Amino acid sequence: MRAAPGALQQGCEQAVVLIVDATGTRVLVADDEDDIRALVALAVAKAGCTVIGSVGDGTAALDVARAELPDLAVLDVSMPGATGLEVCAALRSDPLTAGIGILLLSAGASLDDVAAGLAAGADAYLAKPFQISGLVHQVRALTARQPA
Repeated sequence: MRAAPGALQQGCEQAVVLIVDATGTRVLVADDEDDIRALVALAVAKAGCTVIGSVGDGTAALDVARAELPDLAVLDVSMPGATGLEVCAALRSDPLTAGIGILLLSAGASLDDVAAGLAAGADAYLAKPFQISGLVHQVRALTARQPA
């Protein structure tokens, strides 16, 4: 690369700026409560992402995650079919889905609950009830991750 005439050539450092654009980021939402699913979908949209599946049980969440390979899965811990912890562990154990970001939502907010979620492989844990702004922040943070 040639410098323009008069440009300082010695001691120049190149700055790299990473701009993260969540547009096109695909998110799976799984919660057995319709109103919570609607709130999570709203937060996902506010974060600039697209909901590619909205399901009410863990078995369906696994099926959609394996078929669609979302960038992020937002999973309720207590769901019929398979719990969010079971879905999380199953996604992490499969090389095809191991890279999906996982955010667990739960009414259980004790240190043991959070530790169990993180031990299952979740990237983040958010206690219910949550603020929409907090969920938007978590979705943005998790979808801004650099791919491995």
